[in-house]
Amino acid sequence: MNKNEKKAFGEEFSKNFKIGDIVEWSVWDSENTKWKINYGILIEIKNEVKSGRLVSVAKVLPLHEPATELEFFTWSLRSLSHPGAQDINISEKSFDS
Repeated sequence: MNKNEKKAFGEEFSKNFKIGDIVEWSVWDSENTKWKINYGILIEIKNEVKSGRLVSVAKVLPLHEPATELEFFTWSLRSLSHPGAQDINISEKSFDS
């Protein structure tokens, strides 16, 4: 990578995942006023331009019905295949760069 090239936002975090990993994500259930946890299998990770910014995006095949591919910002997923791999102290991260 050239010094002038910037990494995609979330690209470094995406290195904690491997295709085929079991992952989870949360969705707010406003009817029951609690977070609903969902599970799926990671099938692809790529960098895409979203709203003018290069970001890491993951495709997941949910384990629940309907089993239709979903797309997520990679940072929003947690790996169950590699527990602890995403344990990052955000307060120590610099978001200015």
